[in-house]
Amino acid sequence: MNLHPPHYKPEHFRWAYDGDSGVATITLDRPDKKNPLTFDSYAELRDTFRALVVTPDVRAVVLTGSGGNFCSGGDVHEIIGPLTEMDMPGLLAFTRMTGDLVRAMRACPQPIIAAIEGIAAGAGAILAMASDLRIAHPDARTAFLFTRVGLAGADMGACAMLPRLIGHGRAADLLYTGRAMSAEEGLAWGFHQRLADDPLAEAHSIARAIAQGPAFAHSMTKRQLDMEFSVPIDTALEMEAQAQAICMQTNDFRRAYEAFANKKKPEFKGD
Repeated sequence: MNLHPPHYKPEHFRWAYDGDSGVATITLDRPDKKNPLTFDSYAELRDTFRALVVTPDVRAVVLTGSGGNFCSGGDVHEIIGPLTEMDMPGLLAFTRMTGDLVRAMRACPQPIIAAIEGIAAGAGAILAMASDLRIAHPDARTAFLFTRVGLAGADMGACAMLPRLIGHGRAADLLYTGRAMSAEEGLAWGFHQRLADDPLAEAHSIARAIAQGPAFAHSMTKRQLDMEFSVPIDTALEMEAQAQAICMQTNDFRRAYEAFANKKKPEFKGD
């Protein structure tokens, strides 16, 4: 899969790649319905994030929605309705496929910055949660509303990942009630990293800054953040010792030393 325009033209969202900055932008683009997901868009997003593993020219990804909303979750008529008619093997195939999207987002080496306006609900809230950083409009509202449709909050990794971001009690509040978390709550709780009147512009600014840094080292940071959460400190220390030793073998590290020694700004190339 070639992710560089004009060659990559996904069917179910918009893709843009800025070769000068190394930043790619994924835009969910069904604004009339607040950008819901379908069976096909789930799969295409999963495949796109998987392909980013072998797309080193992309150094950061911005994920957003069009028309003033992020994502309203699974389409009621194209997903929710058909699910009520499926047998258990079909249902399990679907829930595993949606989980694979989160796996792909976490496994891709590039940091993902979500730019959130309006509604981020259900699977939309999960997409925000599975990103590395979240920039929200002050009026944005995020809801893990699975319980409102008779489902568990245990969806696409929410019971594992949301407590890591905001704490067990706050996660339980959102997952049991399905209520919307305000942007101010999200900022205070650590779900959002920043609020901005133009979250897309802020997300692009952050993405460009990250893309200028050491891509290999950033990918190592992302991997270790996920891997070390559930291991003892002694194990984490050894994991980080090995990870950092690997980074110390990169040309980026050597160039950075030479640049600092000569009082110049380092140029990172990701090698």
